Amino acid sequence: MSIETTTPTDLESAATLSEEEIFASHQGGKLSIASTVPLATKRDLSIAYTPGVAQVSRAIHADPKLAKTLTWAERLVVVVSDGTAVLGLGDIGPSASLPVMEGKSALFKAFGDLDSIPLVLNTTDVDEIVETLVRLRPSFGAVNLEDVSAPRCFELEEKLIEALDCPVMHDDQHGTAVVVLAALTGAAKVTGRELAGLRIVVSGAGAAGIAVAEILLAAGIDDVVVLDSRGLIVKDRADIAANPASKKSELAGKSNPRALSGGPAEALLGADVFIGVSSSQLAEEHLKLMNHSSIVFALSNPDPEVLPEVASKYAAVVATGRSDFPNQINNVLAFPGIFRGALDAGARRITPEMKLAAARAIAELAEPELSADYIVPSPLDPRVAPAVSAAVAAAVTE
Repeated sequence: MSIETTTPTDLESAATLSEEEIFASHQGGKLSIASTVPLATKRDLSIAYTPGVAQVSRAIHADPKLAKTLTWAERLVVVVSDGTAVLGLGDIGPSASLPVMEGKSALFKAFGDLDSIPLVLNTTDVDEIVETLVRLRPSFGAVNLEDVSAPRCFELEEKLIEALDCPVMHDDQHGTAVVVLAALTGAAKVTGRELAGLRIVVSGAGAAGIAVAEILLAAGIDDVVVLDSRGLIVKDRADIAANPASKKSELAGKSNPRALSGGPAEALLGADVFIGVSSSQLAEEHLKLMNHSSIVFALSNPDPEVLPEVASKYAAVVATGRSDFPNQINNVLAFPGIFRGALDAGARRITPEMKLAAARAIAELAEPELSADYIVPSPLDPRVAPAVSAAVAAAVTE
């Protein structure tokens, strides 16, 4: 199977998008419902609807497990958002978030061959969202949380995982983390390093930053430090010590093994890797503090923490979240295959082992052609979702 990559023509097209073209493509939304059965004759209607459908309903009533095979519910992913952290736009509300969620559902179909519908909720109350999804549970088979603000997103995901008997994942957290680990695996090989020995700085302690730090620690990388707007996260920092139940406090207990304090300068001195998942800018003078042949992932969108042309003066490998630069770190490499694999295997939860398996699968696809400008496959590479799905399903079985 051929590898599809982003071509100069693709990049030029992306750079010259017009408002007219964009709004025209969104007229009436980006999704529709299509029947999988013929409805052209009376016989068709009798089979698909009454009276034939009554037999199916009776069978499910007698044996509820039949709903898994006789309806679409167990293969349906709901993309759920309250519109509080949409792209780089912030808290724009559920209606304004709906075009993004429609797009996510379209990606599920295109890359994972999974049916998906967006579900935007007019509440930001965690318990109300959980209650709503518990009541709707017979209608779907998995929940993809999207664009929910931190720290509420952590509580929401945890409560949903406990309340629902189906896979739940906040893609802003874990999809990002999986692809970052996959890309870092490739970048380490390009620069002749071992993952376990890397000194890593994560800039940003929101949903993505904390998930990235956690998956790196789970992958066996010990020296991970995290920066937020107040500086390095360390156990004895006053605001962290005052909130021992917070996610930042929990992270402080697992990261920063050298107990560094201060800001970006102290964090980046002698670091091998910078991973930016915040809107904070990375100064050129701080890049100079990093080790030779460093790795810079400037993933803030649409404006990276540092532009690739600046980072490339000091770093051997540079990645962003944008499609018009090499090494795009894109969640679409992960989430369709993760959900597909979980549903194929009948998993109730998406576990850390499944996420690590997904990262390995993505990294392995890039390995034969690794270079400084190719550390992960293209988001359009048709091999990715099947490889991730198979790896995740195998992790469930194991």
